[in-house]
Amino acid sequence: MNIDRSASDNPVTRRFPRVAALCAAYLGTFLATLDISVVNVALPTLQDALQTDISGLQWVVNAYTICLSAFMLSSGPIADRYGHKRAWLAGVGVFTVGSAVCAMASNLDLLLFGRAVQGVAGALLIPGALPILSHAFPDAEERAHVIGGWSAFSALALILGPLLGGLLLHGIGWQSIFVINLPLGMIAIGLGIWGIREHKQQARTALDPAGQVLSVVCLASLTYGLISIGQPGLNSLIPIAALAVALVVFVLFMFVERCVDRPLLPLSLFRRRSFAVVNLASFTLGFSYYSCLFFFSIYLQTIQGLSVVETGWRMMPQFLVTGCVSILYGRLSAVMTSRRLLVAGYGVTALAMSTMVTFTAHTPYWIVGTLFGLLGLGAGLAVPATSMAVMTAAPIDRMGVASTTMNALRQMGMTIGVAFLGTLMSSEASRVLAAALRDQGVAKAPEIARYVIAHGVASSDSLIVSTLFVPAMEHGFHVAMMVSGLACALVALMLLITSFEADTLPSPPPKHTDGG
Repeated sequence: MNIDRSASDNPVTRRFPRVAALCAAYLGTFLATLDISVVNVALPTLQDALQTDISGLQWVVNAYTICLSAFMLSSGPIADRYGHKRAWLAGVGVFTVGSAVCAMASNLDLLLFGRAVQGVAGALLIPGALPILSHAFPDAEERAHVIGGWSAFSALALILGPLLGGLLLHGIGWQSIFVINLPLGMIAIGLGIWGIREHKQQARTALDPAGQVLSVVCLASLTYGLISIGQPGLNSLIPIAALAVALVVFVLFMFVERCVDRPLLPLSLFRRRSFAVVNLASFTLGFSYYSCLFFFSIYLQTIQGLSVVETGWRMMPQFLVTGCVSILYGRLSAVMTSRRLLVAGYGVTALAMSTMVTFTAHTPYWIVGTLFGLLGLGAGLAVPATSMAVMTAAPIDRMGVASTTMNALRQMGMTIGVAFLGTLMSSEASRVLAAALRDQGVAKAPEIARYVIAHGVASSDSLIVSTLFVPAMEHGFHVAMMVSGLACALVALMLLITSFEADTLPSPPPKHTDGG
């Protein structure tokens, strides 16, 4: 391993270097996470401002997550080759530029371009935090505390995001939710330049351009196909063709990854059962928990009819509890095994999301807030426990690629969750609304139902449609929450029967003489 320390070793200039590196990593993650939570609260506002439908809102989220998850797989090799510090700083800088593009967007296409730029930058920024913290805090006990703090800082961004987003949207306008990233980005760059030590691991470094292109095409095709299903006015063959392309490209991607010397996706690591199971859990966490912000914003604003400011306040219990539990995670990990923390986290998350099938337009807030808090408890355990389990299951010289794989799969889960569950919610809501309209003798009920569900109740001036719209959306929301809860329950069961102790195997020897 070749380690390059570009910073000076002068004791004056290197005073408190670990604190500066910790603050930089925390703030960088805070920056990217804040953007996710703020944008989700702003979705109904963006729908009105940009004159788009629910599929357009799905793309506002997924333009970011597609690029984030696909390019994240290359961030490990890039960081190993050019240095973790350089890669992380580049991620913060480009993310800030992408935020400026979003703020200047006057139409949906330019906004989606800016979101894609943010996603590419986030691919370097988000997974880069764990290797930076792991190098700065090699002691296992210290590392558990700082990773718990890292998760808590993410939760803080999720706490402030809905509240800050509501205030900015109400007082200034939707562009302000992106402008706020500019000063935060500059502060993070300054801390990173001062505090982060440069590390390179060139022995296993190699880029996989074919795998990178195929991964982007596969994920984009899959997302497009899922979002397009049931979209009004779209030929039914288009989503089928997109899903077929995704399947073919996925097969090609797996073939390439098996053939190249150093693949984008480290298939050899998945031979460790614990690594494979925990990464499946990370994917499911993205599919269920991280994608739920999209649906909670729709539930509170579209179904319950709350304002953006009220929505921000009412989502607070979820993120407050997540933050508190994440802060205590270091202590919890000292008295409980990783498997117990993982099972508890995913089990509580499953319970909370499954119970949300009882939510209606008139559900009192004490019930909604309690279940949001319960979900926050589950996530506060699951997020740091998953991160720790992945880093423990991977060989020490593969921590960078293990971190990027975990984060990429989590973001892929969020991408597919927003696309699949969003389409499922819309389809079920359209089906229920169409049936209710037919019972009222309304002509062309299916067409009207699909259009109204996609564009919102304001797109119709019919009193009958307005009356039946909310119960239909309630049903769609219930289906999405039930599927999310079942997914987490299945993962909790898998984690319960997985033995992590039996998987502490030494790193396999390199297959190539130049592999180090």
